[in-house]
Amino acid sequence: MSFRDTGLSEKVLAAVEAAGYTIPTPIQEQAIPHALAGRDVLGIAQTGTGKTAAFTLPMLSRLESGRARARMPRTLILEPTRELAAQVEESFVKYGAKHKLNVALLIGGVSFGDQETKITRGADVLIATPGRLLDFHERGKLLLTGIEILVIDEADRMLDMGFIPDIERICKLVPFTRQTLFFSATMPPEITRLTEQFLQNPVRVEVARVGATASTITQGFVATHGGSNKRETLRRLIRDTEGLRNAIIFANRKRDVAILHKSLTTHGFSAGALHGDMDQPARMASLDAFKRGDVALLVCSDVAARGLDIPDVSHVFNFDVPIHPDDYVHRIGRTGRAGRLGVAITLVTSEDAKHIAAIEKLIKIDVNWIGPEPEQLGEAPPDKDRLRARREGSRDGRSGRRDRDRSSESRTRRERFAENDKTHGSHRAPEDQASTMPFEADPTLLPPPGAQPLEDRPARAPRQARGDRPARGERAPRAERPDGAERPARAERPERAARPEREARPEREARPERPAPERVERAPRPERGGERRGRRHDDDDGPPVRGMGDHVPSFMLRPVKIPAPRPRPEGQPVAAAEE
Repeated sequence: MSFRDTGLSEKVLAAVEAAGYTIPTPIQEQAIPHALAGRDVLGIAQTGTGKTAAFTLPMLSRLESGRARARMPRTLILEPTRELAAQVEESFVKYGAKHKLNVALLIGGVSFGDQETKITRGADVLIATPGRLLDFHERGKLLLTGIEILVIDEADRMLDMGFIPDIERICKLVPFTRQTLFFSATMPPEITRLTEQFLQNPVRVEVARVGATASTITQGFVATHGGSNKRETLRRLIRDTEGLRNAIIFANRKRDVAILHKSLTTHGFSAGALHGDMDQPARMASLDAFKRGDVALLVCSDVAARGLDIPDVSHVFNFDVPIHPDDYVHRIGRTGRAGRLGVAITLVTSEDAKHIAAIEKLIKIDVNWIGPEPEQLGEAPPDKDRLRARREGSRDGRSGRRDRDRSSESRTRRERFAENDKTHGSHRAPEDQASTMPFEADPTLLPPPGAQPLEDRPARAPRQARGDRPARGERAPRAERPDGAERPARAERPERAARPEREARPEREARPERPAPERVERAPRPERGGERRGRRHDDDDGPPVRGMGDHVPSFMLRPVKIPAPRPRPEGQPVAAAEE
């Protein structure tokens, strides 16, 4: 079957032939006709089998008619990583050379200005990561009511990485009558149940069982010790492996990526790094350098394991065994693509037995050990990392241990001194006891003003040695009592004389009584008329003031000249004169 039998348009067929492809892959052969018919598709195939072209080519054929409007894209493609989104954009540029389509890319790490300009101009194809897409929508820069086709690439990874809330929200923003395409390398049953709410009666296209690896990849596992011995094993494999043109080296943690990259460059290897903490320009520059061949080794985390199309990668090294077995399928899928042969080697320590068993259960292939298994390894040689940590960080450890020893020794000494104090009394001098008490400034202890400084005072005379001092007078020996003799009784003390009785105090003379003050009768109060006035409230300003009180404005004190009345003619009535 050729591409002409799939129903693609002439423009798309011309672009495919110009790219050098004539026969579609199994996933393309089965998915393209259903996508052109407008059906929802759930495609499952190994990585490197052309899933990107399986939805890119039918979308280009359907977009030949119609035109996008400002801020309302016609199609939407969601990708889990920035690198994969940029790769899909390259596919549209490659296959849509004869189409006048506007393609917009919304990813993080890039300014909003250029992306907003493309959206405002109108985009036929919008390729985005979920986070940046929702940012544009919340700012009112993007409308998703015109989406005709929704593509979720690497669907299992999108759902497994915690994008489920974002995916559900985006699916509610796009029209219900959209066409949805799901493509991924792995699709566990529990993830399939989640996709049932996103797809409408989908066509399941499965060209390989879930978790299968490509037959063009030779897999091998090498047992090693951890730490610096593991990095030494990797360097030995890179030097001794035949036919190694370039390689991608995967590590589980970003910190390990940085350490491994530094180790390889220190030992003279041409290596680059790629992980999530790098900014977008640095990530793209490192990836482009590996594609051009400027660097032979690319050390990266799982950010590069999903869907990156680097066609001519000869080897893949798993420096760390992936925790999730699905990630192993995606990692080794970076080699052996498009029918080429590839080699994948995984370094295994004694702590990775559980993860190796999960990988064997997924891929259903027995592990091919290169050399001895982890149980057959001998005693581990000295780990240089631990030795270096002891040399560099032991100072902190020794000081801490020394402090702990000193504190325990001082604590034991204090306890011993406290016990002696209880048994024999305090043995410290008063000044020593005072020195342990909190210091309080005593003005009587300060030197008087103008006193001679301590430095200028004459030195004390040396203290005499104990042997030169005069001997203290010895006590007279105590007379010994004969055995059985009783101690003489003490003489009784004479009784004290009785105190004389106190004389009675003379009675005080009675004070003369003061005359009582005369009571002055007050005049009777006038009776209150009317009802009794209640309690005064806070807002009561008292009785109203009539007139202006004691203050009279000055303008009223000015003399005013009153005009004299006009004389009334005789015989004229008063009313007529007033008029």
